[in-house]
Amino acid sequence: MTNDVDRQKKALRAEIRERRRNVPSITADRYAAGLTDELINLVNHYKARSFSCYLPAGFEPNTRPFLNWAHDKGLRALFPVSREDGLLDWVVGDGESEREGLLGVPEAVGEILSPMAVNDVDLMIIPACAVDATGMRVGWGRGYFDKTIGSMETHPPIYAVIFDTELVDTVPQDLHDQPVSGVVTPTRTITFA
Repeated sequence: MTNDVDRQKKALRAEIRERRRNVPSITADRYAAGLTDELINLVNHYKARSFSCYLPAGFEPNTRPFLNWAHDKGLRALFPVSREDGLLDWVVGDGESEREGLLGVPEAVGEILSPMAVNDVDLMIIPACAVDATGMRVGWGRGYFDKTIGSMETHPPIYAVIFDTELVDTVPQDLHDQPVSGVVTPTRTITFA
């Protein structure tokens, strides 16, 4: 069963990556503007003073305009830093200072905080490949966020950032996969029951 789920996830990831890489730049700009509005509304809805978020890799939904807004508002942002043991450390950052991380994706630069630092945020904003109608998320295959969410004693609201077409009826899932509270797309925010 697991091999079948792994194959399904691998195919889904390849399809989504290819689709994302073929988005024209004018459309990508429109998506970034819509996503920024949705994320600002989400932060305001939860009255979040601190949140975690990712720095987008080239194919991921662009969170940078939102991060600039949050920095200008004085909100505290934690960014994940991947470790070789499969856990995430965290860095308080401005969304601009970065380096290439362990997995070849952008990671914030700053004082490294432990994996437990994320327990204090008001809201988590995480990347995803796809999310289904029940809130189950497929990530990019390393399990970092599933481990993080699964190890937290209490969960703040957790929202995955995807494009509209990546909210699907069902996703392949393993026992270790963790659900999210909702999704944010360039056109809407959905909170799951």
